[in-house]
Amino acid sequence: MQKKILQFALILLMAGTSQVKAQYAKEDSTYRKFFIGSTLFMLANVVPDNNPPQMVYLNLGYRVTGKDVISLEFKTWKYGWPIGIPFGKSYEADGEGFPGYIREHGVSLNYQRFLWKGLFAQVDVMPAFQTFVNDDDKKIDKGFQIFNTYSIGYHIKLFKDRLFFQPSIAMTHRPYQSTMPDSFKQVDDRWPRVFFWQPGLHFGVNF
Repeated sequence: MQKKILQFALILLMAGTSQVKAQYAKEDSTYRKFFIGSTLFMLANVVPDNNPPQMVYLNLGYRVTGKDVISLEFKTWKYGWPIGIPFGKSYEADGEGFPGYIREHGVSLNYQRFLWKGLFAQVDVMPAFQTFVNDDDKKIDKGFQIFNTYSIGYHIKLFKDRLFFQPSIAMTHRPYQSTMPDSFKQVDDRWPRVFFWQPGLHFGVNF
């Protein structure tokens, strides 16, 4: 599922390389300061798969300066495997999943800093509310976690800066997780609460 989406993103990236420019100049007062965006990983909702994330993802942002950006992201999705499973033979493998799934709702506060031209670093901090659902599709408990993302990426302007695309790579970290139902906790405890090399495929519209 992720491979197909990454291939699509690569095609988009190659198509947009002719319009790559330096990031917004500090003295430039004409750039569009507001934007709304999402992620290409929402395409996973329609890819034939036994693990559709049912993801909804909305990003609202403001360019404070030419180099500093703050935004809010509203997210919901479900997942049937521990987030800490690295890419490999155990990733979304049979026998490694939860006895059901976790539905999550969260709002993250993000800060993005441009380092050189379109290269940026970003920190996201997200408190998220969880619902634990068993194999019989019954809600059995609720939970809460703090989910942080630390990423490096590149900002690509498209169509005279009306659109943008931001491929990135990230480390995710859960500094806090409330008590899980025991059947979920036994599975989750097998894996770390840190995940490396999480790809990001964000896009948006400036206005």
